[in-house]
Amino acid sequence: MGLKSINGHIMRGLVIAGANELSKNKQIVDALNVFPVPDGDTGTNMSLTIVSAAREAEKSMSESVSDILNVCAGGALRGARGNSGVILSQLIRGFSKSIGGQSEADVLALSQAFQKAADTAYKAVMKPKEGTILTVAAACADAAQKACLETDDVEEFLEYIINEADGVLLKTTDMLPALKEAGVVDAGGKGLIFILKGALDNLKTGAEVELKPIGQAQEAAKPDFSAISSVKAEDIKFGYCTEFFILKNGASEKEINDIRQYMLSIGDSLVLVADDDVVKVHVHTNHPGLVIEKALRLGALNGLKIDNMRIQHSNKIDFSNTASGNKNEERDLKPKNRGFISVSSGDGFSEIFRNIGVDEIITGGQTMNPSTEDILEAVEKVNAKTVFVLPNNKNIILASEQAAKLSKDKKIVVIKTTSIPEGISAMINYDDSMTDEEVVESMEEGMEFVKTLSVTFAVRDTVINGSEISKGDFIGMSGGSISVVKKDVLECAKSLLENSVDDSSEVITVYYGEEISKEEAQKLKDFACETFTDCEVEMHYGGQPLYYYLISVE
Repeated sequence: MGLKSINGHIMRGLVIAGANELSKNKQIVDALNVFPVPDGDTGTNMSLTIVSAAREAEKSMSESVSDILNVCAGGALRGARGNSGVILSQLIRGFSKSIGGQSEADVLALSQAFQKAADTAYKAVMKPKEGTILTVAAACADAAQKACLETDDVEEFLEYIINEADGVLLKTTDMLPALKEAGVVDAGGKGLIFILKGALDNLKTGAEVELKPIGQAQEAAKPDFSAISSVKAEDIKFGYCTEFFILKNGASEKEINDIRQYMLSIGDSLVLVADDDVVKVHVHTNHPGLVIEKALRLGALNGLKIDNMRIQHSNKIDFSNTASGNKNEERDLKPKNRGFISVSSGDGFSEIFRNIGVDEIITGGQTMNPSTEDILEAVEKVNAKTVFVLPNNKNIILASEQAAKLSKDKKIVVIKTTSIPEGISAMINYDDSMTDEEVVESMEEGMEFVKTLSVTFAVRDTVINGSEISKGDFIGMSGGSISVVKKDVLECAKSLLENSVDDSSEVITVYYGEEISKEEAQKLKDFACETFTDCEVEMHYGGQPLYYYLISVE
């Protein structure tokens, strides 16, 4: 006699098994990612999202299917990454809302939930396109309506849905020109199928299952990223994938519409979801700084993440060329004794780190702290026995140390850098002839002589240490302390230098952010050269968001 309904215990296993299956196959999904942007991260983003949902399910001991889905919906939204991840979170959210209040769900309740899931996801996307994960989700809903009329067995019901959705997935190749040109199916749709197949396998076996940490899941097959190379990086219209939460309790419809229309005017691939106390934003744009400034008018930000999709695209092509034996793009794949990972904020800084020997870059910083899993995933990509991690922010050190404890196959050494300039200095002090202990000592010594200055802006009126600061004022900081408040960004940076450079200073390096032009930065460099004649002055593009300048004084 087949299973007639699902309770909380069974649903917990289905979600965890689905997450494990996608984690195992995420690079296969990454390799299919040519739409909307060929940046090769759909599988990774969807995996991070479903794992966040599964983690919450694993914590809950409730036997109610409604309770398990509710915590999954919250976890998925807060862990959602990328366009596909946010859409996946909305599928889970819709599924949860439909099942709301039920302790068990039969095939009729599940069929209604599949329909609500698809409807919710379509509503979240500003300009839905067919041939995407939305199409596959709609196919699941259609199949569920038919299946519940034919069987009351949950296993047969889910198997029918997967078979039908798989057939529709194959048709996505002809639905979008980008997919047809590359000869692939939609990546997001494929990711959804992997999740459902993982759930079905668990339903059949009934086995107890544990969530596998990202970075430790065994990859099912070696991915082929050649499809992504069918699109040129310069053809990517909007280069920065920008996503974050706006911490706003009860945002009005007018506020949501205002920010939605603005972001559509400077980007695309917008997915904007308002929950009880947060607004989740995902958008592709060429001006992430403008997106951030607009969002800050609505509320404080959290979980900020900005990826340069043109660089991601190029990196995937490099991988594909190397894997296929292209000697022109060949990279050294031999294992080495040491590798390096650095957290970086801004494409300029990322390029600097690569040029001085960093193997993998994790996008992050003051307002977008990467997780332990993000770090473990980066570690897995470095073909080295020992991997040094540069957190470059005090709030990321703990996650880095936790990654070091969890890593089973590689030794992780955390250099406790608290700023990007410290990370650069640490890497410059690296000497390959040293022992690991000597490397740590040398890097830490290099950090000691670095003073990090930063120039940002006030997001609200406030009073700090008796000083009144108005919204929009420019703030100069030395370390973590406010040193200067000015109405002009250049004057703020000048005063900050005057307060911070002393007789022991020898080198001043100005890194200008994405909102500062090279000509503006040159004015600050000229000032530093004229004012501090005993110091060597350098200037580089950092491309960092939020901070107009990051300055290293050594």
